[in-house]
Amino acid sequence: MIKLFKNLQKNDWIYVIISFFLIAFQVYLELKMPDYMSTITQLVQTEGSKMTDILVNGGYMLLCAFSSLVCAILTGYLIANVSARFSKNVRKKLFNKVLDLSMAEVKEFKTSSLITRTTNDITQVQMFIAMGLQMLIKAPLTAIWAVTKILNKSWQWSALTALAVVILLSTVACILITVLPRFKIVQKLIDKLNNVTRENLTGIRVIRAFNAENYQEAKFEKVNDDLTKNLTFNQKTFAIMQPIMYVVMYFLTLAIYIVGIYLIKNSLMADKIAVFGDMVVFSSYSMQVIMSFLMLAMIFMILPRANVSANRINEVLDKNISIKNGSLKNGKIDAEGTIEFKNVYFKYPDAEEYLLENISFKVNKGETVAFIGSTGSGKSTLINLIPRFYDVSKGEILVDGINVKDYDLKYLYNKLGYVPQKAVMFKDTVKGNVTFGDNGKKKSEKLILDALEVAQAQEFVSKMDEKENSYISQGGTNISGGQKQRLSIARAIARDVEIYIFDDSFSALDYKTDAALRKALKKYTKNATSLIVAQRIGTIMNADKIIVLDKGKCVGIGTHKELLKNCEVYQQIALSQLSKEELNNA
Repeated sequence: MIKLFKNLQKNDWIYVIISFFLIAFQVYLELKMPDYMSTITQLVQTEGSKMTDILVNGGYMLLCAFSSLVCAILTGYLIANVSARFSKNVRKKLFNKVLDLSMAEVKEFKTSSLITRTTNDITQVQMFIAMGLQMLIKAPLTAIWAVTKILNKSWQWSALTALAVVILLSTVACILITVLPRFKIVQKLIDKLNNVTRENLTGIRVIRAFNAENYQEAKFEKVNDDLTKNLTFNQKTFAIMQPIMYVVMYFLTLAIYIVGIYLIKNSLMADKIAVFGDMVVFSSYSMQVIMSFLMLAMIFMILPRANVSANRINEVLDKNISIKNGSLKNGKIDAEGTIEFKNVYFKYPDAEEYLLENISFKVNKGETVAFIGSTGSGKSTLINLIPRFYDVSKGEILVDGINVKDYDLKYLYNKLGYVPQKAVMFKDTVKGNVTFGDNGKKKSEKLILDALEVAQAQEFVSKMDEKENSYISQGGTNISGGQKQRLSIARAIARDVEIYIFDDSFSALDYKTDAALRKALKKYTKNATSLIVAQRIGTIMNADKIIVLDKGKCVGIGTHKELLKNCEVYQQIALSQLSKEELNNA
């Protein structure tokens, strides 16, 4: 928790200091009112007292109450600003850190948990600052100040107050011991609930197609019930506090008056009014002491959950990023547009076996190189090593003759036009999706139209109501899979870069569109290097070089005709898709 407070800015600390003095003044005013009450009590009991004296003291009490209210409002406003800005800064910092995490680290935390940490966990800490910070200042000040005022009144009353405080603190301790372990469980269950909800929403079509609504409802119900039970248990346990608090307060007041009766009875006639006044004042101050300890108790109830949330936030913020940023941002490039794999090995974190083994090849500028192999052979993993979504376990990858680990990541990304296996659309216009991102090149209207034309997307975009300014919903739910894929390709083309990476990006296209797109793409990107992962032989047979992968190993490199002669794996893939006649005529 203390670690997170480093995110408070200079203005926030100034507001906290001002709030401290406002709260101190508020406590002074609240503790001053019993003194006026004592004076009024004595004036009422004393013969010959003037009404004006009583009204003046009553006026001072009203002034203290009003001034205390103003201080409370100002303090609330300042602390609310502090907590809101703190929340904003931490959320921004957490979001930026998540963007820097590698794919392996995102999988380690899980998407649903990262969402919970960015929302619910930060809210818990914000609530602690908004509520707890005031109580954390006010409670000790009130307790210490009130105790100093009642110490010399009566040891009997002091003993009763101390006993009440012990009972309250014992109750709070028992509650915390019972509830504290469940706070971590609650936050983890919120992660699970988010995960199940996200799974249901993303897989809604499959769930309906397989009549699996009841099955998914049961999964959701189980997690929801577990969360409800834990939250209900916590709330019921905390609910014990309020009745105990009121019972202790009322019995303390009663006990003070009972003891006061005996003290007044045993006092001299001249001292009876003074003792009575002390009793009234002491009962007020004792309530202040009790309330201050209750405020501390409230802090200790809010703090554990906020502390759990703070630890979860710090887990992400303190996570060592495995993909270290290089320093190369510019410099002389002798081998522009080239890619070279040198004895590359790769395995996922915590995996025992290598997914890729001893991969070596070189791609020259302007070449189109394709990757093919059976499912799970490591094609997508291999090309994902180039933009450093993962880092190689052994060996090295060179882009433009320089190890990718030496590049500043933004500088490296600006060399690449990447089309993922699953087309991703953002909530924006067609133009906004095509011009997405920044590689330091201004995207003119002509460049956007050319990119749409090459990607064979202009045909359906021109039929939209507002053409390039037409709205695309989040995830592209208002367009087809093939249309999403073509817009995703147009986005990469619009970057106008030296290297293009297509990760199985033509799978949703029909053969006619596929052929037209590849023909236009080859013409448009003739000076650029293209890497294509594909399952269809027809998509890659005209590539300058084809690399065949099998079980993470390179089993063949060559042209389509060369591989048909000397690569058994390629022959099997080709014959499973095309006849011998079609292959011979290709």
